Amino acid sequence: MKKLIAASAALWLAACSPATPDAAAPAAQPAAAGETADAAPSPAAPVAAIVDDPTAVNQAIDEVLGDHTRYEAVIRELQKAVTAKDTAAVAALVHYPFTTVRDGQSLNVIDAVAFVGDYDRIVTPAIADAITQQKYSQLMVNYKGVMFGNGEAWVNGICKDDACKEVDVRVVALQPTS
Repeated sequence: MKKLIAASAALWLAACSPATPDAAAPAAQPAAAGETADAAPSPAAPVAAIVDDPTAVNQAIDEVLGDHTRYEAVIRELQKAVTAKDTAAVAALVHYPFTTVRDGQSLNVIDAVAFVGDYDRIVTPAIADAITQQKYSQLMVNYKGVMFGNGEAWVNGICKDDACKEVDVRVVALQPTS
């Protein structure tokens, strides 16, 4: 029994230990005379490019909501405007009339002018962080729209005709989640 436990512990420790280079693996060779460092294979793609690949999100938007290019433009503009604290630019992306809840009370915003006036109450630091820190590749997409963070912000298409063939992509919710 002790041998079984010892063997299990040894396997567990081996699995948890950091990998060490294989002694039998050949070492990198210096460039031969006449070769330049450019002849070496190019390094892998930067991590950020891999981590924030928009392909899957764009496909989900196309399948569930429609043309992803319109959604992506609004999402990126929202992030840019919130980062810059450009209240007028954020207000221009919102669908009105806009309703949210603050301090347990319904807050009705009829237009962009009113939105700018209440900007600090509407776009709280937590909501701003959810928007600015959101990686595009990690957005959640469903029939309700595109969700930032844990639901602090939502972007969706607003139907402009009865058949909903024409949509206006807008911010439809900015809300605290706690």
